[in-house]
Amino acid sequence: MAISVVEMFSIGIGPSSSHTVGPMLGAALFARELSDQHAGSVARIEIDLFGSLSATGRGHGTPGAILAGLEGAEPKTVDPAHVRALADGSCQAITLVGGTTTLPLDDVAVTFRTDRKEFRHPNTVELRAFAPDGSEVLERRFFSVGGGFVEFDNPAGSSNSATSVEDTEGGHSHPAGFRSYGCADDLLAACEDAECTVAELVSGNEAAISGEGIAEKHLVEVWHAMRDCIAAGFTERGTLPGGLDVPRRAAALSQQLGSVDSVTRTMDTLNAAAIAVNEENAAGHRVVTAPTNGAAGIVPAVLHWAFECAWKLLDTDEERDEDTESALAVRFLLAAGGIGTLIKERASISGAELGCQGEVGSACAMAAAGLTEIMGGTPAQVENAAEIGIEHNLGLTCDPVGGLVQIPCIERNAVGAVKAVNASVLALKGSGEHRVSLDTAIETMRQTGLDMMDKYKETSLGGLAVNVPEC
Repeated sequence: MAISVVEMFSIGIGPSSSHTVGPMLGAALFARELSDQHAGSVARIEIDLFGSLSATGRGHGTPGAILAGLEGAEPKTVDPAHVRALADGSCQAITLVGGTTTLPLDDVAVTFRTDRKEFRHPNTVELRAFAPDGSEVLERRFFSVGGGFVEFDNPAGSSNSATSVEDTEGGHSHPAGFRSYGCADDLLAACEDAECTVAELVSGNEAAISGEGIAEKHLVEVWHAMRDCIAAGFTERGTLPGGLDVPRRAAALSQQLGSVDSVTRTMDTLNAAAIAVNEENAAGHRVVTAPTNGAAGIVPAVLHWAFECAWKLLDTDEERDEDTESALAVRFLLAAGGIGTLIKERASISGAELGCQGEVGSACAMAAAGLTEIMGGTPAQVENAAEIGIEHNLGLTCDPVGGLVQIPCIERNAVGAVKAVNASVLALKGSGEHRVSLDTAIETMRQTGLDMMDKYKETSLGGLAVNVPEC
């Protein structure tokens, strides 16, 4: 099944794509099925959270997200303040999708299960609905597999993965005109065969999946959402929620930028933009999964830097205006998304599955690839940049202090953005030939994640999470 870049870059809310966005989507699908089959006959709902969702779900906003999903909320349009109100008990009841059933929150039980079960993904949710007589009317299990993607454990559930179509090739379903690539080597071969760039190849595939121009329109909206998120982070001040008393820094950083020609301008701009996005994410505000929320700051920070600090170096002869900027952003995101789909299909983008290498490492690779694309890099140089981005994040653990996406997550995105630019610079100064392939780096990341202890994979049971006092 082909994954679309439209799904790799989705607009939602913080603080986590796997703990907030995915559970909201899964709960909404459950509630719609409940409404279709058992409207008006529900008196109680039980929700069990397992694995990483149980360990860090409180700090990552999972209960409020699930309750909003049961009401039919969508991550792209839901009011973040309403989700917070559901989480902190300010709301006393929810009205299920369809509007025929209102349940007091006392009749919606969320349980953080600490017992281990061997599910196929650590981010597991089980939902059960009961009639007034106590009989069970519906039970479903779904997995939030990272980036807001949801997979149900039974045919009645559905997923936000791309819809499969006819014409099967290599076990995957693709539409006519789709150029299949199962690995980075295939991607390079397809680009060579078509005599096109990575962004052009991905654009053609997107047109085959969803129609001409659909993905590009979505990606312009994505860039605008990223840009708005940075701007919001540059204006907000105060302390982030959650009890760690982490102060916002992006606004002050954005006002301390040096001149365009200063040596520190690049790092200052990247740091300010990445921190702005991840502070907004930590506050539960509107962000773009890129490819996850925990790593949401890297791709927009690198794009922001390209426009603010490197415009004259970009692969364009056009003056900077809204249309030109949007066109370059689309090229960037097409190339980045193409790399992201490879990583997701061949490994994972889930911190609960691979640690932070799966989130920040993937985002770094995607941003490096996108920047290399709009700098005029060849497909081989784009692949090289992505490989450098992953290789130098291998082994990165996910150990959020207090189960919150604040320490070390916010600064980690700033460091990842700097790495992405450097990866692109190194790739562009080479011919594209290199010893370690992107396919090798992705497989190594997958193997490293399998070897990594669970306490370093978004459970807050090891690393900084246990060595840094929360207050």
